[in-house]
Amino acid sequence: MALTFALGPYSSSVICRATNINKHYHAQDLSYIRRAADISDKSAGFTFPHPNFGCVIATRSGEVAGEGYLYAQGTKPAEVLAVEAAGERCRGATAYLNMEPGDCHGDHTAVSALVQAGITRAVVGIRHPLQHLRGNAVRALRSQGLQVDVLGEDMRSKIVEEARKACLLVNLPLIYRAASRVPFSVLKYAMTLDGKIAASSGHAAWISSKLSRNRVFELRGRSDAIIVGGNTMRRDDPRLTARHGGGHMPIRIVMSKTLDLPKEANLWDLSEVSTIVVTQRGARRSFQRFLASKGVEVVEFDILNPRDVMEYFHDRGYLSILWECGGTLTASAISSGVIHKVFAFVAPKIIGGKNAPSPVGELGMVEMSQALDLIDVCFEQVGSDMLISGFLQPIPDLTPTVPSEDETFAIDPTVIPFEPSIIFFYKTWDPYGAFSNFSPHPIQMPDEDDNYVTWSSVEHYYQANKFLGISDPIAQDCIEKIKLAKSPEEAARMGRLTQRRHPNLVRSDWESVKIDVMYRALKCKFSIYPHLNSMLLSTAGSVLVEASPHDLFWGGGREGEGLNYLGRLLMQLRSEFLGESSAAGESTCLAL
Repeated sequence: MALTFALGPYSSSVICRATNINKHYHAQDLSYIRRAADISDKSAGFTFPHPNFGCVIATRSGEVAGEGYLYAQGTKPAEVLAVEAAGERCRGATAYLNMEPGDCHGDHTAVSALVQAGITRAVVGIRHPLQHLRGNAVRALRSQGLQVDVLGEDMRSKIVEEARKACLLVNLPLIYRAASRVPFSVLKYAMTLDGKIAASSGHAAWISSKLSRNRVFELRGRSDAIIVGGNTMRRDDPRLTARHGGGHMPIRIVMSKTLDLPKEANLWDLSEVSTIVVTQRGARRSFQRFLASKGVEVVEFDILNPRDVMEYFHDRGYLSILWECGGTLTASAISSGVIHKVFAFVAPKIIGGKNAPSPVGELGMVEMSQALDLIDVCFEQVGSDMLISGFLQPIPDLTPTVPSEDETFAIDPTVIPFEPSIIFFYKTWDPYGAFSNFSPHPIQMPDEDDNYVTWSSVEHYYQANKFLGISDPIAQDCIEKIKLAKSPEEAARMGRLTQRRHPNLVRSDWESVKIDVMYRALKCKFSIYPHLNSMLLSTAGSVLVEASPHDLFWGGGREGEGLNYLGRLLMQLRSEFLGESSAAGESTCLAL
């Protein structure tokens, strides 16, 4: 908090004491901001990667009264959890937030929790990276009378920038996604001291130490997906699991232009996690049918290249990708500009071999001056290995200058603000993310005995209904576990996994009733939350499309080929709500 003194009646000793108080106060602020960033990362490896929010509430005396972090999208905001932990000690306290609130557009739960608890000041590490959410919560808190200090804006110094950087690092996937429209991509490889990733024979197990391999499992757990090429799959037959004993499992992705892949492979085992194969259009149709029979998803591209693949997975909602491929695909990914960070494990071994593969293939560089330099390089000893990490691309600027509609119109009067007739929604952090089944809005629905049961989200209710009425203990146990799932992601994972492993336990009428199940859940959700109802009604005249490029039933598909039943149901509900509003208006007029 900046303190300003008039020089006249005050002595120099008073000014010095004020300056010391200011320095102490900043040090305390920055310590708690770093703490908020640290705890925001607690769900890493256990839930699907999502924006990381942490909140620390400290009393006026500097004691921590409560903490909280966002466990997954669709769960309680960090601010709400911190307020609940602090209780009455919130009165007059300061809330420290590593990032401005804003996980679900149109939902002001986090801001309301801080205001109603009596918080008088908030210190924010960074504004929200997504343009449609940036600044909204800061303005809302200030409008409610809270003092809000944003690092780098209201508080400036070298140590402030260091604390701000900690907040940036914990949300790099979201920042890169917002700036570059591709997921945050990390390249990982292990090599010998002489730069080989395998012997001349192709044998590669094991270059790095067990401790290094455990670090790789951690990296996998923090990622939405892991990518390998056809060569790696043929040579190593990898499993690409996180092996952390439960929780989030990243999707496995295989990139292959020719689909010259083995029929027997660990990646075709989908009992724990799904596999996606991306290939060039028309490649080995018979093998594509074989993969489909295994449940493996195949996505075709006109021309297969890393940039198009990453843009596709950006549209699919992925935040973070781990590349564990061979030199050829690595070189292509680097050349395409989609690799942002590198983790290189260097083992103190020498294997030699003129034909032994290296981690990066041909990049077309002929002079050392063309070499790519890493930024913010870190060195860490992991067991007997050395881990070298750094960025290939700088962290994007969070505050790009984007002209407003008024400014654009002043420059070019022919530009007319345009409201698109199609509104897309998908992830909870999208502009209309509250339409997602994963949004944090519990619903109450009647069970088979007409007793009302609370479900944490629409997704919880939908997944559990797959097994309703089945007397088998596995089905009953699955329903209970889904009901208690901590996040919509976990509920979805449980329901889909049980459906995949035990298709006989899915109720026989599921295909004919699932639309009605979803309709009833959505109607409840948009009936009991006024701000959601208002948001839905505000889209009148627009087509609503669930922007999933891979779910061709509930979503719109990659090229509009999907059935978009989720969007259809929301438009149906919107029409019904508008009709009820119109009927109510007519009744009022008649009464007058």
